Order: sequence, then C-alpha cells, then structure tokens
Amino acid sequence: MTRRHESPTEHAVPGRFAGETVIVTGSTRGIGAGVAERFAAEGANVVVSGRTAEAGEAVAERISERTGDEATDDPPAGDATFVRADMRDPDDVAALAEAAAERYGSVDVLVNNAGVQTETAADDATLDDWAFVVETDFRAYWLAARAALEHMDRGAIVNISSNHAYATMPAHFPYNAVKAGINGMTRSLAVDFGPQVRVNTVVPGWVEIERTREELPEGRLAEVESIHPTGRIGTPADVAGAVSFLASEDAAFVTGGALLVDGGRGAVMQDDTLPDYRARERSE
Repeated sequence: MTRRHESPTEHAVPGRFAGETVIVTGSTRGIGAGVAERFAAEGANVVVSGRTAEAGEAVAERISERTGDEATDDPPAGDATFVRADMRDPDDVAALAEAAAERYGSVDVLVNNAGVQTETAADDATLDDWAFVVETDFRAYWLAARAALEHMDRGAIVNISSNHAYATMPAHFPYNAVKAGINGMTRSLAVDFGPQVRVNTVVPGWVEIERTREELPEGRLAEVESIHPTGRIGTPADVAGAVSFLASEDAAFVTGGALLVDGGRGAVMQDDTLPDYRARERSE
C-alpha cells in the first residue's frame, strides 16, 4: 500500500519560519490543525482560531507540549496560542489579527482555512444557506486578509479553496460557487497587496479528515482511493506541506496562483477509463 503521511510535521523544515507569526483560521481540527502544527514545527508562533474553545485550546496545547520537548540540534519549534473567533463576525475577524499582533508583535502569514459546507442544490438553497456559506467561506477571507495586512510589513497569505472550484458534484451549492470565487479573490488580493504581501491559493481534493471518514465508510473509502493516480486520498499533512511552501521564501516569485493538491484527480477525464490504481500497486 502507498505510504501515508500521517504527521503534519513529518517533512517540516526546522527553523524555516523561526520568529514569524502565523494565523490559521479554522484550525481547531482537520486541515487547519495540521497546517498549524506544520508551521509551529518550522519555528513559527502560531495563532490557532475557531469557534470551539475546548478544541482550539487542545490544538494549541499539543503544539506547546511539542515545543517543550527535549532539546535537539534542530532550531526550536514555535509557540502556539488559541484565539476564539467566529469568522462570520467582522468584529471577531478584526480582533483575531489584533490579538496575534499584540501577543507576538506582528503578523507574517495568514492562512484562510475556516469553512463550512451545505449539501443543497442551487434550486433548493435558501437565502440562509447562501449567507451561511458566503459569509464564512468567502467574506471572512477578505476581511481576515484586510485585517492581517494592517500588521504585515512583508509576508504571505494562503487561501484554502477546493477542487470544487474546477469541477463539482450535484447539491453542493453555494459551496462550489464560493470555492471558485476564492481563486478569483486570490488574484485580486495578489495584485492589490503586492509587492509586500504575496497571496496564493491551495486547492485540495479529497482529504481524510473527520468529516470525510464519516462520509466514506471503509468500502467506499477504498473505492475513492482507487480512482486517484496516487492510489490514496490526501491527508492534512499533504495540504500543510503545500501551504508551508507557498508561505515560504521558496515561493518568493509565486503570487496570484492556485496550487492543486488532489492526488491527480484533476487530470482524470473519465473514471471508467482508469485502472484500479490500488490493485495495480498490490500486484507490483
């Protein structure tokens, strides 16, 4: 079986973000938590945020405990703190950036990750459905970017979108429309915030998080993995690695772009033309 990268810190580059401050919205679990752990492992001071204090404080505590582990020859890991923020509330969004700057002195990286999803079709969605998704997944990205910019001399913003921006399934409106909009927002922010701040998008496909495991029981999970050229779906570590790269100086000449992190699904024209990649791997 293809080796799965379980730990978000497995391929961390020690010291890459030493002394920098990173805000990760929606980081109480799943992809966001993995991104927060990756940045801390690379030396950043990380502001974990979300609506659930208990879950957010647990993530920050887990990061802080790793920081306090026995010293090695590697540069030290960063600190972490939790700031509760409801991204639908503009005051909370502004306060999040203020809290990060007050605690650590500046903001160097913002990762817009917080998001919600509804399973409604375009002809069934209500105005409440629209507001719920648009305010959380779209308006908040702009508000957070604008708030963070006030505390950034130089830095990077990474927006988390979805492969629904390019191709979608029935009954995912307005989530799918908003994800396409995020890619457009990234381009707008990049041209308006440059040259001091670079702005890019990471576009994940299937990622194994809590919700995915609930949606894909064991048999269905194997089926979905088999139609990926990588032979597996993604993990939070896969997304975290892409985010870290785009926020780093290794991507100093990259802005306004969108990096597809989907295990090759975007390259597939028609599923029934594909082999079962997992069966192929087992036979090798």
